[in-house]
Amino acid sequence: MNWKTYLLSLAVFSSALPAFAQHSSSEPVLDVSAMDRTVDPCVDFYAYSCGSWVKRNPIPPDQASWSTYGKLEDENRAQLRTILEDAAKTNGARQAVTQKIGDYYASCMDEPAIEKLGLKPLLPGLDRIAALESKQDLAEYVATTQFPPSLYGGGTLFTFRSNQDFKDSTQVIAEADQGGLGLPDRDYYLKDDAKSEELRKAYVAHVARMFELLGDKPADAATEATTVMRIETALAKGQMTRVERRDPPKLYHKMSVEELQKLAPSFAWKTYFTKTGVGSLGSPLGTLNVVTPDYFRVMNEQIEKESLADWKTYLCWHATHDAATSLSAAFVKENFSFYGKTLRGREELPPRWKRCTNDVDNDLGEALGQAYVAKYFSPQAKQAALTIVKEVEAAMQSEIQALPWMGAPTKEQALIKLHAIANKIGYPDSWRDYGSLDIIRGDEIGNSERASWFEFRRWLAKIGKPVDRNEWGMTPPTVNAYYDPQKNDINFPAGVLQPPLFSASSDAAPNYGDTGATMGHELTHAFDDEGSQFDAQGNLRDWWTDADRKEFQQRAQCVVDQYSGYTIIDDIKINGKLTNGEDLADLGGTLLAYLAWKEDTKDQKLEPLDGLTPDQRFFVAYGQSWCTNEREENKRLRATVDPHSPEKYRTNGVVANMPEFRAAFHCKPGQPMVRENACRVW
Repeated sequence: MNWKTYLLSLAVFSSALPAFAQHSSSEPVLDVSAMDRTVDPCVDFYAYSCGSWVKRNPIPPDQASWSTYGKLEDENRAQLRTILEDAAKTNGARQAVTQKIGDYYASCMDEPAIEKLGLKPLLPGLDRIAALESKQDLAEYVATTQFPPSLYGGGTLFTFRSNQDFKDSTQVIAEADQGGLGLPDRDYYLKDDAKSEELRKAYVAHVARMFELLGDKPADAATEATTVMRIETALAKGQMTRVERRDPPKLYHKMSVEELQKLAPSFAWKTYFTKTGVGSLGSPLGTLNVVTPDYFRVMNEQIEKESLADWKTYLCWHATHDAATSLSAAFVKENFSFYGKTLRGREELPPRWKRCTNDVDNDLGEALGQAYVAKYFSPQAKQAALTIVKEVEAAMQSEIQALPWMGAPTKEQALIKLHAIANKIGYPDSWRDYGSLDIIRGDEIGNSERASWFEFRRWLAKIGKPVDRNEWGMTPPTVNAYYDPQKNDINFPAGVLQPPLFSASSDAAPNYGDTGATMGHELTHAFDDEGSQFDAQGNLRDWWTDADRKEFQQRAQCVVDQYSGYTIIDDIKINGKLTNGEDLADLGGTLLAYLAWKEDTKDQKLEPLDGLTPDQRFFVAYGQSWCTNEREENKRLRATVDPHSPEKYRTNGVVANMPEFRAAFHCKPGQPMVRENACRVW
């Protein structure tokens, strides 16, 4: 997946920023009742910070995990529900934006109408598949399928989208990438351990049950599911691993359309590009980035190898899978049974209002975001957040200037990049125009389909145009944040700028331990193992001296080795190469927050509070930002696909490297939270 895709797919990793908006929560940033003071902080700091929280916060049945962020997401979702229920009322005139989000939500909530339709909304797409006359017709079908290829991986056969040119960050180019799988990652098809084999069997059984819901006999459905698995396994073998994709140069292969046609001649690319609307060969689509050439070679081999009948089976499965959550209850429940229960361990399907609220946020996020921001996010919150970012950036500047292992030429370039970072807080400066998107009350699957195509075409319309650096990759209500290395900007949606992640009534120490660590985390991404390969303008360029790059890699490897020794569940270890960027950001970000806090309060006489010194309060707040309960199934899933370490190690792994923590809690050499060979980059 490309850089923006990678960033958007991340699990929640950030703390929040200051907010003075109206919010229902009054929880403090540091909750002493959440601690377990019977635990020695020098032995297990996560248990010390979160032990009581973990005991009194069981995982809700509709959740795969439960955390500080999960609770805030639920609060935000309830607030969005209120907005949507008001917007869905038809008594009186409604603005266009209100009409769209209200009618979308009302259509999604109308279960009787959806049940009455049953399979009917899917039939036109299935009829189109049945009518395919040759494998040359695959391109036209994929280009015009009911739901377009996913922008973020998966989808039918491959992913097609636009992206900033890695070597010219001012321009947008087309991009073709691997995809075509129904399981979360290539490794699910290829790993030979007992659990992976068990999950593959469960997946095949799920696919068969979906074919049965389409009306196929059990024996035929079982055969069809085997066909799907065979084709997807072959496609998976051609895909890059997630670790391989952490090296940006490996994701950049600029080709002409003619070269792509030679790479995969059995797929009618001219037809595909014409039908998607990006133009015929050479005009206007002259070149594109083929992210994973090997995948397209394998895809071509499979097109030639598999029969048209088997490709039709594959297409029927993906058409059904893509539409499942918008169909009748039988499809929704079967989809949840595998993806929610088997893969993630959830016990119950989330209530419909939660699912519909998420759908509106996904498909009309900036329309819904306008109402959310107006009600829950103040100008004061935006300014306060920006102030803290600047303070942490000042700490980063001081650290770069003082680094003993980095030479002057590299420091100069690092400071140029630091000063060029744009800080985007709360919401976009201008809102997305959904005027061309038709939302029809009572047409649930049609609304979903049209919204998918609206977003797909919006991305394709960028090709050949200058980059819009004001655009956001997350919706305003999102409880998350991200750094974009190609735009060189930090993005904090309004949804994460809410209590209890920050409180204006709190003392500074926990605000910096929680909020400041997030700011530092995002900032450090600009200089982690991936972000450090892009320059101040967002171009893929090596701005390091060879000696400094080697020094950086040695320090990053220290972190890889440390985290690779931690166990997630059973005998599954953290993949330290996969999590390295996030681990570096956690470590660097917490240090920057600590330094910024010390500078901010250097003239103040800080006193202990709640039996904790100011330094201890800083670190406990950091630890409590990661308080989490998680189901075993979800731990296994994250071990394969998530570039973040488990929350316990995001806490203990960081503080074990920090002499500042050691001093705060008077830890002694040899204790678990004191690493003999501590890692430090920044």
